[in-house]
Amino acid sequence: MNIAIIGCGTMGLTYAHNLGNMPGVQVSGVADLIQERADQAAAVSGAASYTNWEEMLEKERPETVAVCLPTYLHKTFVLSLAQRGLHVICEKPAALTVEDAKEMEEACSQHGVRLFIGHVVRFFPNYRNALEQVRSGTIGEAKMAHFKRCGSYPQGVDFWYHDRAKSGGIIMDLIIHDIDFACWMFGDVESVYASVTSPDLNGMEYAQVTMKFSSGAIANLTGFWGYAGPFTTQFEISGDGGIIRFDSNQVQSLDLKIASSGSGTEEAVQVPSSPVLHDPYYLEVQHFIECIREGSEPIVSAADACRAIEIALACEQSARTGQPVRMGGMTS
Repeated sequence: MNIAIIGCGTMGLTYAHNLGNMPGVQVSGVADLIQERADQAAAVSGAASYTNWEEMLEKERPETVAVCLPTYLHKTFVLSLAQRGLHVICEKPAALTVEDAKEMEEACSQHGVRLFIGHVVRFFPNYRNALEQVRSGTIGEAKMAHFKRCGSYPQGVDFWYHDRAKSGGIIMDLIIHDIDFACWMFGDVESVYASVTSPDLNGMEYAQVTMKFSSGAIANLTGFWGYAGPFTTQFEISGDGGIIRFDSNQVQSLDLKIASSGSGTEEAVQVPSSPVLHDPYYLEVQHFIECIREGSEPIVSAADACRAIEIALACEQSARTGQPVRMGGMTS
């Protein structure tokens, strides 16, 4: 498959490295307004380097394009690529509004091409392993979960992450990872409650989100931009028969504890994640390519991406009003 990449920042470079090492895939072109970044992505992927994405498409004629641009540019580029009859793999979040995300989905459907949104947490082995444990009933009925995601304040060209009109802020850009995963695990969301600190001159932003699901389950999500340590993810999932814990700084496997059966003993089992040769971003894009080739449905759909945006926006509304928000936009 012939693939091109538009946007050669951190994620574009990740795509370039993974696609450049993927059997059956040729990265024909990479494009970025900054020549140095395009050249770097070209070097790791074996592609031709461009600063004009339209020229790249005309010369290289790809079948699929990976859009690794700032969020506020996603809609414009996806619509243009769909009109050209090209399949699209777009980084998350799909867009800054549900309406824009749905317009992107509808345009791709209208032009007979596929749209995939990169909610990569679904491809992280420890998260998928946890989901499998929950669905198999290993910890009984899962009723409560805590997710935490912390990293340095992202910069980006022209500091676009600092402009909420362009990035959507910490909930839309960072916590949306755990919003999507929590929905994958627990299903429909009934209501949300959120609070967000205002970014200060030191470049720190902190948010807390509580999601209540139709099943009665509750998930608490924490996001922090400005964390001084290494990028960290943590989760704890509690059921009426046990608990699952994960901390990216401490363990590379799940800590699974099963409730006592009444014999007076408790069993602690380390459940290792399945060994993988490639990183989750490789597994994600490989999966999307297989879906294009086979005509199959992806693990994460465009509808899932729209739902994540809708929930993130409801969280933003809650943070602004200080009130819980029922899904559908009504404050409770």
